[in-house]
Amino acid sequence: MAAKRTIKKYPNRRLYDTQTSAYITLHDVKALVLGQEEFVVVDAKSNEDLTRSILLQIILEEEGGEGVPMFSSDMLTHIIRFYGHAMQGMMGSYLEKNIQAFMDIQNTVQEQSKSLMGNNAMANPEMWTQYLSVQTPMIQNMMTNYIEQSKNMFVQMQDQMQDQARNMFSAFPFPKPTDKNEKQ
Repeated sequence: MAAKRTIKKYPNRRLYDTQTSAYITLHDVKALVLGQEEFVVVDAKSNEDLTRSILLQIILEEEGGEGVPMFSSDMLTHIIRFYGHAMQGMMGSYLEKNIQAFMDIQNTVQEQSKSLMGNNAMANPEMWTQYLSVQTPMIQNMMTNYIEQSKNMFVQMQDQMQDQARNMFSAFPFPKPTDKNEKQ
């Protein structure tokens, strides 16, 4: 396995690609991401890994640019509320796994379109747009079902964790859980 491409960030905010021996921009780093290129961004002096920071800068530029933002204000608010919360670590893992599931579905749809329409269809934007207009409702339905199943599993996990906590701390005088339909 080849070593990851190294990009050095200098104090003047410039990014230096050690592979090409040239300064690059965030736009160039975005192109590396889109090209599936493995890389790491490090501080030129301290060698600290700055990859996440640079990727977040790219996302910030994309969110503020032309087109429809990917993250709504409500979604960003919810994400911010998870920082410092006991579930912070689980939330990151949950989001990552859901994005991976979405990517898997996208790859399957692309493979199916290649088998139906051939490799050249992927290069033809009009055909791809037509294909996706038909497939998008199906994909959205699949994702809705997946999210609903995920939500139900999460509720079950939460109930199991509560039961385990009650069993573990049964010596402490916790109030008995009340029925949700019961009046307080």
